[in-house]
Amino acid sequence: MDAKYLELEAENARLRAEVAQLKATVERLTAALEAAQRAGKRQAAPFRKSDGPAPVPNKPGRKTGRRHGFHAHRAAPAPREIDETYEAPLPDCCPKCGGRHIEETRIAKQYQTEIPRRPIHREFTIHLGECQDCGQHVRGRHPLQTSHALGAAGSQLGPDAHATFVTLNKGLGLSHGKCRQFFRDVFGILIARATSVRSLSRTARRVEPAYEDLRLAVRRSDWVVPDETGWRVGGRNAWLHAFVSPTATCYEIGDRSAEIALRLLGRDWSGTMIHDGWSVYGAFQRACHQQCLGHLQRRCRELLDTAVRGAARLPQRILALIDEAFALRRAWRGHRLSGDALAEAGLGLACQLEQVVSGRFTHEPNRKLAKHVLGHALNWFWFLIDPTIDATNWRAEQAIRPAVVNRKVWGGNRTWIGAGTQAVLTSLLVTLQQRGYEALTWLSAARCAMVPLPLPP
Repeated sequence: MDAKYLELEAENARLRAEVAQLKATVERLTAALEAAQRAGKRQAAPFRKSDGPAPVPNKPGRKTGRRHGFHAHRAAPAPREIDETYEAPLPDCCPKCGGRHIEETRIAKQYQTEIPRRPIHREFTIHLGECQDCGQHVRGRHPLQTSHALGAAGSQLGPDAHATFVTLNKGLGLSHGKCRQFFRDVFGILIARATSVRSLSRTARRVEPAYEDLRLAVRRSDWVVPDETGWRVGGRNAWLHAFVSPTATCYEIGDRSAEIALRLLGRDWSGTMIHDGWSVYGAFQRACHQQCLGHLQRRCRELLDTAVRGAARLPQRILALIDEAFALRRAWRGHRLSGDALAEAGLGLACQLEQVVSGRFTHEPNRKLAKHVLGHALNWFWFLIDPTIDATNWRAEQAIRPAVVNRKVWGGNRTWIGAGTQAVLTSLLVTLQQRGYEALTWLSAARCAMVPLPLPP
């Protein structure tokens, strides 16, 4: 009886511990479900982080040495050109005691940079004529003109104004109504909301040749980082695709298919594609593929939030291999490992990963994870074989962010013509910034050019 009693008591203790563990798991899953349901009932900010501070926050303050970043302050050298000068004389009496015996000891200089708010009104005297040889009507054109229109349409906006519409709407995400308000409140220029719409459409038509040059630059790149996000055109669902290369970024709006990528790059494109694993990118069979390790890490960590006992082994082992891969790349960057040794180590990690996910898994999420990883076994550590590429698709996700902000501000585009304008102008804005050029200056020159303005190299 004593042995039987002890056996039952041990089993009872084991069951109590198992029940306690299951209760803790239920509570954790319930909290996760409630958080997901609350998040689904409201529109969260784009790329919103989790609530609450980080468990191990970074050290506050600016970094030292090379990691400090750009030193931004107003204590800059004096402006090269001075447009206005003012005197600040001494007061008639001392502000403290009221005394009138004030002696000047020295003179100091202060500089101020102000924005111009008074619009510039220009008048062009257009000389009209007729060719005596062929009868063709001929007219003069000044380099600052943006249109040939005369008569009722003879009052136009200047090139800088048209370029500002692009920056405000496509770059900063202001709606057309807010662009109208900005011109009214800041510059005192009264325009209609449709003026911003028409201006953007005409600017996009002017710069279409540069957009085609941009697309060609993406096609000729050694590596491309694509990504996509939801979009709206005329109240219907669409997709915005982004393709980032070393010297250009291309946006295009359409459906969620492989046609957009195939039309841009070509089916025989043979560079390196760094992506998030969307099956569409598998159509590029001649390309090398680097699957985004950031997405794989997040998926494994999400599984660990709900995994119990043996179900946690697979995501833990995958995360350990990823950490080892990043450690190898840091060693290569620190010149502690040669390129050949790095590539050999990458192949070894790929073989280990394939062995890890080749087993039999009873936990359904682990089974799906293993199937996904095994389907791209050689693509996870390609960045070790070619260390010039990234291990994640962070470049494309950064390029998607402005589009997501714009989508949340004004919802997308009302027409497919507007969607085309969105793709052209946003691509040029980002590419010009990527190449170190001032977009406002280039767009202003493009609106005045008689022939299409080439994209700066």
